[in-house]
Amino acid sequence: MDVTEKIAFITRDPTEEVVTSEELVNLFNTNSHPKHYIGLEISGFLHLGSLILTGFKINDFIKAGVKCSVFLADWHTFINDKLGGNLETIKKVSEYYADAFRLLCPGIEILQGSKLYDSRKEYWTELIQFAKHMSLSRAMRTLTIMGRTEKDKLDLAQMLYAPMQAVDIHAMDLDIVHSGMDQRKIHMLVREIFPKMKWKVPVAIHHRLLPGLAEPEPASGEDGKISSKMSKSKPSSGIFIHDSDDEIRSKIKKSWCPEGIVENNPLLAISRHIILHEFKEILIERPTKFGGNITYTSYAQLELDFSQKKLHPTDLKSMVERYLINIISPLRERINLKEELLETIKKSV
Repeated sequence: MDVTEKIAFITRDPTEEVVTSEELVNLFNTNSHPKHYIGLEISGFLHLGSLILTGFKINDFIKAGVKCSVFLADWHTFINDKLGGNLETIKKVSEYYADAFRLLCPGIEILQGSKLYDSRKEYWTELIQFAKHMSLSRAMRTLTIMGRTEKDKLDLAQMLYAPMQAVDIHAMDLDIVHSGMDQRKIHMLVREIFPKMKWKVPVAIHHRLLPGLAEPEPASGEDGKISSKMSKSKPSSGIFIHDSDDEIRSKIKKSWCPEGIVENNPLLAISRHIILHEFKEILIERPTKFGGNITYTSYAQLELDFSQKKLHPTDLKSMVERYLINIISPLRERINLKEELLETIKKSV
């Protein structure tokens, strides 16, 4: 596979941004198998965005010959008070995350934050050195990467979240850092400070966020996209891996999908980033009196027909629920989640 083909895999949907494209080309010209990572908080049930969209994108990297790893940020999870701030629960749920990503992304490496810190004696020295390059106000501005703002009640440990995330990247000697757009700030911080420390600066690749199924919250720009993303903390607006087929159908039927509205439409986003990522064509089934069946091989045409009201929300919903069940059901059956752990997560979220 030549460099052009590798770049095509990495930049295909749902990739939104490469920082920078020139650096990515140069990387592949000098390294056939660069090291990648994506870091995850262990904060509840995996859903369509956190596992499926993320996993599909990881598989694009794997196809391009990249050595991919999923970093399970257990200490970041603790710092951010997820899963009740219980380290034993975090450890158990991290095993569920590891199993799920190994299943969806064969060949990945699973890394754990606590093991990295235990094995790298210079980590805490590097953390202090990095933090000396950050002002307190800069640390406050990075709070959005952990889903918080300056208005929240914060503790001192939460100020360590961003510098730890940055030093993780250095400690793993990464060539490519990958995340959703909600983590962009940390990668820009890395690109600003690493050169000052003479540390290797990785290429940053960000994928689009999958919107939740509810009507988007009134906010503008990237902050609006982040606040309206599919989230573990909003069960009714997300499709979770352990939802039954009937639950998936019910959630899709109730989802926000006004006729002709394209912007922030969750079902169009799912069609584009999930369904058309895995299927070369999608079939809309409808009665002859309403135009009969229609097949789409490109998202652009699907969006155009919906925007021109040639495709009704009911028919779009019917298609999305059918394909999602096709994608999720096999995973749900194979991902091991014991009843005790399932109930623990429910109580902690």
